[in-house]
Amino acid sequence: MTEIELYINSYFGIVDANDLKIIGSLFKLTTIKKNDFLLKNGKCCDKLSFVQSGLLRMFIATDKKEVTQWISTKGYFSTDLASFVFDTPSRLSIQALVDSEVYSISKEDYKRIGVLVTKWHELEKLFIVRCFIMLEERIFSHLSMTADERYKLFFDNNKELFNQVPLQYIASMLGMTPETFSRIRKKQVL
Repeated sequence: MTEIELYINSYFGIVDANDLKIIGSLFKLTTIKKNDFLLKNGKCCDKLSFVQSGLLRMFIATDKKEVTQWISTKGYFSTDLASFVFDTPSRLSIQALVDSEVYSISKEDYKRIGVLVTKWHELEKLFIVRCFIMLEERIFSHLSMTADERYKLFFDNNKELFNQVPLQYIASMLGMTPETFSRIRKKQVL
């Protein structure tokens, strides 16, 4: 099974081998150089991408600051789902933090899957549900956990990022100021 086929199975559920080959063939592997953009805010998102290697930062720029929504690592998808599905201008920018390789499918090819794979609509529903559950978990953690608890949970699950990503991006993603993040980090080390 190819890497993209493994990703598809992990996100969309168990897929028939023939259907998996069809879906996988529609994704193209591309390289995004450090600091280059997969998507810029204001543009329509025309592809769904899975990270093969590297790091992609999804963020929203406001008048006062940039807010990191997510950092996509190997095996995670990266897209502005609302823009991709509804053809609206993206609020997000997606930028490579290091040289990165991504498997991407164009919106046109994504739509073709429904014709080529009979179970696609069922698989797609599972994918959307999985996205929704991830969003619910993030909202729940922001509403129910203290900053210390959010830091610990993220650190326990993403230790490697703390040496690869500017810490202000992680702080922003966790809903903290850099000062709060630094204070919590110092307490965790002691």
